[in-house]
Amino acid sequence: MVRGKTELKRIENTTSRQVTFSKRRAGLLKKAYELAVLCDAEVAVIVFSQKGKIAEYSSKSNVLETVERYRSYTKPNGNSNPAKQDLKNLKEETTTLSKRIEFIEATKSKLLGENLEGCSKDELNELESKIEKGLRTIRLAKRRHLEDQIENLRETQNHLLSKENEELREKLHQQYNKVVPENKDNEDANPAHNRVDVETDLSIALPNPW
Repeated sequence: MVRGKTELKRIENTTSRQVTFSKRRAGLLKKAYELAVLCDAEVAVIVFSQKGKIAEYSSKSNVLETVERYRSYTKPNGNSNPAKQDLKNLKEETTTLSKRIEFIEATKSKLLGENLEGCSKDELNELESKIEKGLRTIRLAKRRHLEDQIENLRETQNHLLSKENEELREKLHQQYNKVVPENKDNEDANPAHNRVDVETDLSIALPNPW
């Protein structure tokens, strides 16, 4: 048996109406979430209950983002073509970047001492302060760089000196070990060379009987 079509009309019973509202609201928000996830769509849903309580869902971080996008598409003089709107935004960003580049180039030229004819006294003082600050920073960086180089040279020199001293100490040790055995062999081969004559007043005689 085919189920007949139910006529939609306001539910008169307050309790039934509230229960139905809660169920249908949850189903609506769930369907909105599924649509956003499955189809990668931008979805926003706003629901007010009979008592004025609000329930909302947005695939963006904030419902207002989607609302603002909707308003931009429904303005009387608005552009409903996304491609044209994106092109317009791109042109505005390009113009802003061009002005920014011009400002940077003009500031760079002034810092190099060029095109200063139209500068006021305050502008010149500001440029002077920026240049002095930059020079201090450059000198500080240069000083640190030189100190690092000096420290590296000192460490390298100490390492080389330590290595050279170690090599000299090793050579002296080898020469000492070579000379001592030769002297010892000479002394063992010639014992008379090691004898020492000592003079004394002692003499040999017969004992005195008295």
